[in-house]
Amino acid sequence: MIIKARGISTYFGAKCVHKNINFDIKENEIFGVLGGSGSGKSVLLRQMLLLEHFDDGEYEILGKKLRGISDDDALFLQKQWGVVFQYGALFSFFNILENISIPLNEYTKLNKNDIKEIAMMKLKMVGLDESAAKLYPSEISGGMKKRVAIARALALDSKLLFLDEPTSGLDPYSSREFDELLLSLKHSFNLCVILVTHDQESMKKVLDRFLIIDNKQIGFLGTMDELKVQNTNLYERFMS
Repeated sequence: MIIKARGISTYFGAKCVHKNINFDIKENEIFGVLGGSGSGKSVLLRQMLLLEHFDDGEYEILGKKLRGISDDDALFLQKQWGVVFQYGALFSFFNILENISIPLNEYTKLNKNDIKEIAMMKLKMVGLDESAAKLYPSEISGGMKKRVAIARALALDSKLLFLDEPTSGLDPYSSREFDELLLSLKHSFNLCVILVTHDQESMKKVLDRFLIIDNKQIGFLGTMDELKVQNTNLYERFMS
């Protein structure tokens, strides 16, 4: 298992957000974290990224336990994963190629020519032409921004990709194109994707397995077909 979560409980003051959350995430799967508004699904994502505390339990990612993690192990993990938050967060004052190059400049000692070459490869990997390299975020569509954000997140050949509402703000056509890109990247690069989403079409099309947070606990963990059979109530609430 690439990620293990055991007995995760989270409190914000007196408010309980999660209670005894347990799950595993396998290599080369797209795993969904689902739940209603305010259920704490994005909190789980941020905990795995070392951006949010958890009170009880333990996460283990790529063999590294997160509780009390050392700076060296935290840096190791940060080099192994890519992250795209809801709005892509491209830097407006950098062009597309410069945005993709940021992790390469920050975490490697490659020369400028090598960085440019790798960044251009990543641009093509997400289906964008070289002509987009010198454009700025304000000059491209929302769908293209998401692709650039993915290229930047995978600049270091990450094993893990964390996505928080990646199709939010996209039109239906662009959303389905994004789904196709995720499936292509998973199959081509043996990628593990952890996805928080409300997008029902994405849930049905790309998720191998998923969990649903319901009343602070895991209400379901498995596949879409299993959900239809095992819990029609949750299926109707989240998929219809």
